[in-house]
Amino acid sequence: MADRTFNVLFLCTGNSARSILAESALAKRGGRFRAFSAGSFPKGAVNPDALALLADCNYPVEGLRSKSWDEFAAPGAPVMDFVFTVCDDAAGEVCPVWPGHPVTGHWGIEDPSSIEGSDMERRRAFVMALRYLENRIDLFTSLPIDKLESSALTAKVREIGQGEGASSPRSDVA
Repeated sequence: MADRTFNVLFLCTGNSARSILAESALAKRGGRFRAFSAGSFPKGAVNPDALALLADCNYPVEGLRSKSWDEFAAPGAPVMDFVFTVCDDAAGEVCPVWPGHPVTGHWGIEDPSSIEGSDMERRRAFVMALRYLENRIDLFTSLPIDKLESSALTAKVREIGQGEGASSPRSDVA
């Protein structure tokens, strides 16, 4: 099982900023994880500030698009091993039934695209969001996934979501 690739889906309502940042950050790390993102009500376009930051950080941006989570609940879609909500709105919504019963967790952080300040203030919000997501992803990818029982893995994943920058104390959703 050590050579297995795990599919990870990051969910947000609009799938235009936070979930896109998380998808790209995990994709950059590669290894035994394959990253995806989606939204319950996708905006249809990726936030330009998110794309600019990812490009500036030399993170992958090719193929990033705002899409519905229905794509991942449909027959023939990749089976997810992990599903993380990264916004509080998506965490409160009724998610599709994910084939394969993935481990779920809520890693909510504030929405950087809600900042209406100067270019510098918006950039700072996106940098902070990416930093919080990178921290969570680094903790997640260092877990001994192959050695943890399901309940222990779920607890660790949800604990990660309570780290610095958490927007909500909720840890039992996704």
